[in-house]
Amino acid sequence: MTTAKRISLTINNKIAHVTLSRPEKHNAIDMAMFYEIDNIIKVLIKNRTIRVVIVSGEGEDFCSGLDIKSVMKSPINAVKLLFKIFPWRSNLAQRPSTDWQKIPVPVIMVIHGRCWGGGLQIALGGDFRIATPNASLSIMESRWGLIPDMGGTTALHKLVNLDVAKELAMTAAIIDGEKALQLGLITHVSNKPLVKAQQLAEIISQQSPDTVAATKKLYNKSWMSSNGMMLLRESYYQIKIILGKNQKIKTYNQLHLEQDKKDFKQRKKW
Repeated sequence: MTTAKRISLTINNKIAHVTLSRPEKHNAIDMAMFYEIDNIIKVLIKNRTIRVVIVSGEGEDFCSGLDIKSVMKSPINAVKLLFKIFPWRSNLAQRPSTDWQKIPVPVIMVIHGRCWGGGLQIALGGDFRIATPNASLSIMESRWGLIPDMGGTTALHKLVNLDVAKELAMTAAIIDGEKALQLGLITHVSNKPLVKAQQLAEIISQQSPDTVAATKKLYNKSWMSSNGMMLLRESYYQIKIILGKNQKIKTYNQLHLEQDKKDFKQRKKW
């Protein structure tokens, strides 16, 4: 594994910015990037000061996919990527997609340029995806005689219809941001996706961190489960929030905000 930095992390005003930083290779994923994404996610999971994570790509593309030539130059790399002790858990190839959901804050993926194959698998791991209108997205693994096996399927089945997912994966079709929005693959289209992501992050950061974390966990666990389990989790997380200090702080601040509005309206009448 090379020691070259593939990922950068900065934290400003409780918002973590993760950047794929291999622009000379269009942020294609080699073994070093697999390890670095895995490590960055572990760092963010433990960080209790951040409120939102924004993931973007440096250069022309978000991520052009797997660096096939680099990864496949050694047979041992396939073993490292695919090995797992427990079949139901993510391996090294899957964690750059699935483990963003282990971070107890929202993760916003900012997509521009190419977002192909493994790049789209990474993006699917986020809670929100914001793309430029002319971004290029594709489940491209079938072009290489492979299936999408980087964990993105765990999110894809919640975002699009089964027939849409099959067609995208079987044809390796390339679609733009507008089409991706229409299909449900992304959340927003914006000519300035990083600005849009920052605005969304700032709004979320103003909410109670307990509420945001519990909402993410509640929806992730309940979205495809039975109504009974959804109701159970709603009650459980709500009780935890009510007993915590952040909900009281949020209520106190909101009451003062409402009072300030009333006072302002009253002064205007005078």
